[in-house]
This record gives sequence, structure tokens and C-alpha cells, in this order.
Amino acid sequence: MTHSLRLALAASAAFGFAAGPALSQAQETAIVAGGCFWCVEADFEKMAGVAEVYSGFTGGTVANPSYEQVTDGGTGHYEAARIIYDPAKVSYDQLMYAFFRSVNPTDPGGQFCDRGDSYRTAIFVRNAAERRSAERAKAQAAADLGQTIVTPILDAGPFYDADAYHQDYYKQGDLILTRFGPRSKASAYKLYRDSCGRDQRVRDLWGNAAPFVNH
Repeated sequence: MTHSLRLALAASAAFGFAAGPALSQAQETAIVAGGCFWCVEADFEKMAGVAEVYSGFTGGTVANPSYEQVTDGGTGHYEAARIIYDPAKVSYDQLMYAFFRSVNPTDPGGQFCDRGDSYRTAIFVRNAAERRSAERAKAQAAADLGQTIVTPILDAGPFYDADAYHQDYYKQGDLILTRFGPRSKASAYKLYRDSCGRDQRVRDLWGNAAPFVNH
């Protein structure tokens, strides 16, 4: 499944700003961009201590952007994920460590088969403590790979949740029409992820340190 097919799967979706449910006192938020937000969501929802992950957009100048606006370019937005987690069970440091090892942070042009500014990697921090943690994780990733890490660490701004069509896409059973015929969203997602080569590239880059792929 190519990027163009992924766009086609989402062509009929409408978007709106959603604040999401209120966080409990025990929960915190981390915001990252790692290419396809379906994939980032699917990865981090596997992680112990993560309560929920929301797909959306951030980093740009257009309020309440549509999927097509973002992927066509010009909004400044990244496809991103808003990770809700329990800091008593998983730390921000651990999330950052896992994030770098779930992407190719040496690629300035996108991620895997998804090319363009909206698919670049980034970390969006809300305070000085998060920035220090993200910088430590970035330095460790550079040392471990022996390569330059291009992932920027940016101040967090408004986050626009994608609508329900995109949330938990990887596990939805709704049928959609693809070039392979009718498929569930979960099946279409797997075809997309496999054909995009995401897991293989992460495995090649990070080896046994990659937290979300089978070795």
C-alpha cells in the first residue's frame, strides 16, 4: 500500500479540533511526530503505562487543519501523536528512548515510504524538564547510531486531534474499499505498514534495541 493509497483511504474523512478527555491527576502527556500517525499510535499503545494515544496534527500555523491540507503541504503541521501516560508506570525518559528507536531519526525528508514535511520526526516539549529529557534521548540516539540525528525538539503548541476515522485505525474492523478489494481498516493498515517497510527499516537501523518490532 503506497502513500497515495493511504491518502485515498482517508479522503472522505472530516476533521475537527478535539481537546480529548480530561486527564486524571495521575496522567501526563507527551507529543511526538514519527511519520504516519497510525503507526506511532499503534506502537505506543503497546507500551506499559500508556493509557491512550491520539492521532492528530501539530507544529503548524493553520487552525483545525484537514488531513488533505496537512499532507498536501503548506500548513507547517506534522502528523503527530498525543501520548497519555501514567508517570508512575512509565517515565518521560522511557518514552523518549522508545520513540527514537521506533523511527529513523536520521531522515530529514519524511519517514520510510511517506515523504514530505508533514511526515518528518519531531518532539514537542511543554517545559524545561521535558526538553532536557528529550535532549538526553537525542544525544544517546546519536551516540548509539554514530550518526547525526535530525529530529528537532520544538516547543509544544496547539494539538488538533484527527477525527474518529483515524483514531485506533490499526485495530478497527470497519470495512473500506482498497485496491485489493474490501478490507477492514486493521487489514488495510497492516498492508500499508508492511509495504511501506517501516518495521524492516527500524529493525535494520536499531536491531534488538527497536522496542516495537519483532526480531
